[in-house]
Amino acid sequence: MNVPVNGRPVSGNRYPPLVPLRPQAPAAAIPVQDRLAVETSAAEERLRQHLRDTLATELPKQVEAQQRRTGATVTRESRHTLARMILDDAVAVHSERELMDNRALVGRDLEQRVIGEVVNELFGMAGLQPLLDDPAVETINVNRFDRVFVQYNDGRRAQVGPIAGSNEELTDLVRLLAARASSQERRFDQGSPILNLQLPGGERLFAVMGVTDGGVTALSIRRHGYLTATLAELRARGTLDPGLEQFLRALVKARKNILITGGTGAGKTTLLRALAAEMDPMERIVTIEDAFELGLQFDPEIHADVTAFQAREANIEGEGVISQAELVRCGLRLSPDRVIVGEIRGPEVIPMCNAMSQGNDGSMATLHASSSRIAFTRLASYAAQGVERLPLEATNLLVASAVHFVVHLARGTDRTTRVVSSIREVVDADGAQVVSNEVYRPGADRRACPVAGTLRTDTLDDLVDVGFDPGVLEQPDGWWPS
Repeated sequence: MNVPVNGRPVSGNRYPPLVPLRPQAPAAAIPVQDRLAVETSAAEERLRQHLRDTLATELPKQVEAQQRRTGATVTRESRHTLARMILDDAVAVHSERELMDNRALVGRDLEQRVIGEVVNELFGMAGLQPLLDDPAVETINVNRFDRVFVQYNDGRRAQVGPIAGSNEELTDLVRLLAARASSQERRFDQGSPILNLQLPGGERLFAVMGVTDGGVTALSIRRHGYLTATLAELRARGTLDPGLEQFLRALVKARKNILITGGTGAGKTTLLRALAAEMDPMERIVTIEDAFELGLQFDPEIHADVTAFQAREANIEGEGVISQAELVRCGLRLSPDRVIVGEIRGPEVIPMCNAMSQGNDGSMATLHASSSRIAFTRLASYAAQGVERLPLEATNLLVASAVHFVVHLARGTDRTTRVVSSIREVVDADGAQVVSNEVYRPGADRRACPVAGTLRTDTLDDLVDVGFDPGVLEQPDGWWPS
């Protein structure tokens, strides 16, 4: 008798051996903690998308309705208030739907964070906003959307989370910032891949796209933690000692032309603000910058008469550019007592030196340089870029007749404290060199210490006339606390 086995006939009574059935192994269990994390992430994304969609739909409607009621344009503050009200209602509706669908709700803290992020996408700086809200963050460097590094004002560096969901979102964010921050039409695309602007909070943003590894957008944001500064405050922070404080104050009072040098983030702009605070409040000041950072015009009690210029890039038609060099020439026609250039970057060195040497004594500027001595080489190289094409000897003569002192800033031995490390007095020009005396030189801790007998006699007389104590220069180790 043939009995089919598994659909196949088998002759006789010879059945295949019985093989015991093995229970099927259960699917690998997902740890509870991981499962909750996945559910929370999904719930967060559903909430975020619902809030975005609701805000995009409802905010224009409510703004239009309010304008019809009041007949006035809705302010940014009112739009912000309306957005918050819309989002609060949207959260309640979303929570009810989630419960009806038997889905988990996000926690209260996460819910508020998502609301804040959605608001920042519309009114703020999106993923950059938490970093900009942190007063300890001094520099933000973004290599791509998820490679973000910050430097804190105490010198620490750290990598932080992504500021956008993708490189495309990062590029869109930069375009949005450009549209908000600039009164003129600005592009950020493959045709105009470089962007330099000031954010509403005063931070300086530089972004570039299409020329980095992978062609992604990269950007850097620098902020100045001290919008106002005094020499006394810098002394309290360890940047200078009481002797240096008195010496620098005397340089300003005696109307000496000062060039402040140092590397990136050395504190040049902060020191420039502190020196400017020593000027008479009624002196007329013209400031020239490629992006507004000094902000002297915002404190009329310290500086009552300030005209602030900012260089302008070309528009999308390639027209309308105004350089710092041109602005220096314009500034001289406004009868300034002092001219301040936020940072010398190119051919504006020639009109700046002309300003310093033709009666605008007490003018100031900053310059990127690794030492006080190398500053003269940098000035000469920038001068060669100008339309005047001055030879080296002529440039050195101009610099020697214009700049009285070079004040150099550096990091202290702890790599966090910014210190004045060197001060040079310009004496004369000798062919291919500018002759100078280092009246303060770096000590063992990189802080500047006076060098007795190096200051010229006529210069010392000028400083004494404004109240300087020459005994300060007889302290070989400075007045630094032990």
